[in-house]
Amino acid sequence: MQTNLADFIKDTPAGHEADAILRTCVHCGFCTATCPTFQLLGDELDGPRGRIYLIKQMLEGQPVTERTQLHLDRCLSCRACETTCPSGVTYHRLLEIGREVVEQRVPRPFVVRATRFLLCEALPRRWIFRPAVTIGRWMRPLLPAALAAKVPTVAGGPARPWPRPAGHRRRMIALAGCVQPILTPNTNAATARVLDRLGIELLEAPAANCCGALRYHLHAQQKALDDMRQVIDAWWPDVESGRVEGFVMTASGCGEHVREYGNLLKDDPVYADKAARIAAMTRDASEVLAAERDQLEALLRQASATAGQRVAFHSPCTLQHAQKIRGVVEVLLAAAGYQLSPVADPHLCCGSAGTYSISQPVLAEQLRDNKLAAMQAGSPAVLVTANIGCQTHLQGGSQLPVRHWIELIDERLSGGS
Repeated sequence: MQTNLADFIKDTPAGHEADAILRTCVHCGFCTATCPTFQLLGDELDGPRGRIYLIKQMLEGQPVTERTQLHLDRCLSCRACETTCPSGVTYHRLLEIGREVVEQRVPRPFVVRATRFLLCEALPRRWIFRPAVTIGRWMRPLLPAALAAKVPTVAGGPARPWPRPAGHRRRMIALAGCVQPILTPNTNAATARVLDRLGIELLEAPAANCCGALRYHLHAQQKALDDMRQVIDAWWPDVESGRVEGFVMTASGCGEHVREYGNLLKDDPVYADKAARIAAMTRDASEVLAAERDQLEALLRQASATAGQRVAFHSPCTLQHAQKIRGVVEVLLAAAGYQLSPVADPHLCCGSAGTYSISQPVLAEQLRDNKLAAMQAGSPAVLVTANIGCQTHLQGGSQLPVRHWIELIDERLSGGS
């Protein structure tokens, strides 16, 4: 793709990056075949190729309008297009650059700005989010149905206890995150119990709060970078002392973002090296268990010989497209005796996409209903996933329980089914 970027961005780091990305695109259109919004809307501008053209025109100095903003806002950032692209176009980075320009050029209505501000300020802070969720649950019967559906429920019940310290020589740190400890507190606790059986002590650093993904994707980049620096500061003493061997991510959305720390902070002279080190030490929980598969399978054989439930697994976009982790969770569930129900179009997004389900509720609900129909087609007893956002979004439209896959492994090791 030939480019002629405008002076306002041509000689900037963002301009150089955008120019390189644009020049890798060969207009083939393979990306449209796997784009969830293009499949729903059938509009070229609601697919990756059309959005690339919009961003190109904008960076070349063409007018930026509310229509441009609409089509970019509708993108889920699911990165299915990157999985499909034969040319290696890093579409998500181009989208981030384009969205930042749109934010500067096209003012949003007051209500939208207020909503985005509240999301940025409330969700990353547990001391705000926890009472807000509690009040929302109390008020649910009095709320209109559309609003009540947005009040999150606790999936999987309260957390069972973490294992007592057993003096394991191997230690890892899990990110507690911002909303997960409140909505699904058993996720990290279950991970800790599973790793304990594998001879690994799992810790949490209380000062490590939000990973920064939420604010970053709401275009509050500076606040997001501050969130990232806070996490690094909380973890760095354990990295520097060699006390831990790595970081375990139980929410694939957080995992994808932490693995980008090195790129996102590369221009920060104080944090660049630390960010790159932490990104390199970060692993999804499925990768950690897969590395201990022989020991895990031996423990599972000892724990229970009965057949497990029939389950349907939704692989979050941040797991399969962003982190390129595919088929690992399914192998682990099968090894634990669970029967995997087939899911049609497993590459498609469920519609959660961070705060997308709030900003684009109509599209998000269509995608959720399509995903639930595909997951329930094989009559599973339980739906499972690997990301807190997907879990709560799917649970909002499902009568079946939606759980994190690590809880099922934990239950099998404990002799449950």
